[in-house]
Amino acid sequence: MTSPPTIYDVATEAGVSISTVSRALNSPARVGEQTRRRVLAAVDALGFTPKPDAVAKARRGVGRIGVIAPHTSYPSVARRLNGILHAIGSRPLEVVLFDQESAAESSSPLLASLPVTGRLDGLIVISLPLDDTVAERLTGLGLPTVLLDVRHALFDSIHTDDIAGGRLAAEYLLTRGHHRFSFLGEAQRSNRYLSPSQRRLAGYRTALAEAGYGLGDHNVRLVRHRARHALTAARELLSQKDRPTAVFAADDTLAAGILRAARDLDLTVPGDLSVVGFDDGELAEVMDLTTIRQPLEESGHAAMERLIQQLDQPTTPRDVALGLQLIVRGTT
Repeated sequence: MTSPPTIYDVATEAGVSISTVSRALNSPARVGEQTRRRVLAAVDALGFTPKPDAVAKARRGVGRIGVIAPHTSYPSVARRLNGILHAIGSRPLEVVLFDQESAAESSSPLLASLPVTGRLDGLIVISLPLDDTVAERLTGLGLPTVLLDVRHALFDSIHTDDIAGGRLAAEYLLTRGHHRFSFLGEAQRSNRYLSPSQRRLAGYRTALAEAGYGLGDHNVRLVRHRARHALTAARELLSQKDRPTAVFAADDTLAAGILRAARDLDLTVPGDLSVVGFDDGELAEVMDLTTIRQPLEESGHAAMERLIQQLDQPTTPRDVALGLQLIVRGTT
């Protein structure tokens, strides 16, 4: 009785390695089209029967890209995802989304439960710092990975300079003649990494100090990333005896809370108070908010393009910094 064909027989028939056969069936995006066709021809000729979903996937030539991010925590993530999808275009790639708790609100090891399996051909990680354990896991799997809005020496990274963004906000408010400053940012439960909010505060504080203005702790508030928490904290800030005349918010959602608090306290904007946010999405346009624009869609597009390059031909990691822009509107 003849034994059923094995993956070794397919490799011999196609003139490729066993690992190439495995990639062609399970990660077709990582194999050239001619090689994939040769493997499929060998599968058909020998009557080899891999898992049904694997051969169907191989015949379509479709690869699967995982995108893991705090999708439900920040509006900015959705805009980055739009950029990713636009970069894919008509390429034969499926996108699988994994929602992870915001790093700022998590006290557990970051990405400890990263759902990586052999069914992914590549991975994009958005706004979630990698600890060394997870980084070693990804490199051990040989899974092409690009980081977006975070950095690690072992992986490609697309990011903006949050410290520079904080400086940009401070320098602009100084040119408007302000002397009393405040900051409203996002609190975090773990100190194992520096969050974007912390970096923006650092740049803001440094630029103010260089100009001769201090930013005491009584003029800094860190809250959960919710507009209602921002509202409560902003009311406290703006009710002080020597209240600030300028507030920089770590993002536009928090800035919305400041504007509502100013209205509740009968403060005019920008007459009594100037407000600067960060991100520049639809919310900023509706609120007529002066803000620091970061290229959200563009960063997603760049991350996907880089991952596609890594799928085609792996190279050493690259670190790409995208520029920021001050958008002046009615709140200053």
